[in-house]
Amino acid sequence: MFAAYFDQFNIVRLITIQAFLGDWLVTFTNSSMMMVLAVTIFWLLLKGEKLIPSRWQSVMELIYLNIRSVVHDNLGKAGQKYFPFVLCLFLFIVMLNVLGLFPYVFTPTVHIVVTFGLSLSILIGVTLLGFLTFKLNFLSILMPGGAPLVLAPFLVLIETLSYVSRAISLGVRLAANLSAGHLLFAIISGFAFNMLSNGLIVLSVFPMLIMIFITLLEMAVAVIQAYVFCLLTAIYLGDTVALH
Repeated sequence: MFAAYFDQFNIVRLITIQAFLGDWLVTFTNSSMMMVLAVTIFWLLLKGEKLIPSRWQSVMELIYLNIRSVVHDNLGKAGQKYFPFVLCLFLFIVMLNVLGLFPYVFTPTVHIVVTFGLSLSILIGVTLLGFLTFKLNFLSILMPGGAPLVLAPFLVLIETLSYVSRAISLGVRLAANLSAGHLLFAIISGFAFNMLSNGLIVLSVFPMLIMIFITLLEMAVAVIQAYVFCLLTAIYLGDTVALH
C-alpha cells in the first residue's frame, strides 16, 4: 500500500534513442517533459506588451515587480544584472510546483536530484563569480571580521561547512516540503476513497474537507517555496556584489 503512494514520484522513460555511434543512450523522461512544458508555458506568458494589460499580463507584471523588489532589496543597484536569472528561476520553479498539483502530473521538484542540482549549480556559480570579482579576497567571507586569530582555524572550518551546506539546505527544503504535501494528500485521498467504497458516505465528508484545505495549502506552498528559493538565491548572490 505504501508503495502505491510513492508511485507518483516514479520517473518513466518516454523516449530513448542511441547517440554517438550507440555508445550513449539519450532518454526523454516524464521529468524532462514537465521541465520543457514549464519553460514553454512561462515563455508564452511573458509574451505580449499590451497598453491595457490582460489578466495574465497583470499577474506577470505583479510577479515582475515583486522579484525586482527582492533583487533590489538584497543586492542593491549593482545586483540588478542578476534580476533576469532570479526571475526566470522563480517562474521555472513555481510553474513546476503548480503543474504538479494537477492529477496524474509528475512534479520534478519533489526529486532531490533536481532541487539539489539547482542549488549546487547556484552555489558553484556564486563561488566562481565571487573569485572573478574579488579574486582571493573572496575567501574573507570564511573569516568573520574582528575575530581573534587564535580562533581562526575553527572559525574558517565552521564557516566553510556553513557555506557548503547552503547547497544542501536550499535543495532539501524545496524537495522535502513538496514531497510531504504530495504524500499527505495521497494518503488522505486514498483514505477517503476507501470510505466511499465501503459505503461510509457521511464519515467520508471529513477527510474530503481536509483534502480541500490541503489543496489550498499546497497551492500556497507551491508559490511560497519558489519565492523562498529565489530569495535565498538573491541573498547568496550578495556575496558576489559586496563582501561582508
